[in-house]
Amino acid sequence: MVKNLTNVTSFSGNGLRDWLIQRVTSVILAAYIIFLLAFILCHPSLDYTTWQGLFTHLSMRLFSSLFLLSLFWHAWIGLWTIVTDYIKWTSLRLISQLFIIIVLFLYFIWGLVIFWGTH
Repeated sequence: MVKNLTNVTSFSGNGLRDWLIQRVTSVILAAYIIFLLAFILCHPSLDYTTWQGLFTHLSMRLFSSLFLLSLFWHAWIGLWTIVTDYIKWTSLRLISQLFIIIVLFLYFIWGLVIFWGTH
């Protein structure tokens, strides 16, 4: 009987699931970027009031939060793969992964504060 091995620092512990998460988060990231580019192109005289108006809508705040979550998850899987492939010393790998998680989490919280803060 073959038993599945998982790594405690992997979100899913499954290569196929990680691959699928990477693809889904890529689509969300691309959709957000395309939307922002289209918004900028459709508003040639874009000013602060218009830009602020866009980001005060609940739907845009939710879309931005989804973008941040997708970015966090996408970056984590990619960096986890690189770190586990290239850093063989276990202690250094775990310290690197812990550092990456802390930085990504802080950026995520910072982004939420920016998008959901009072205007």
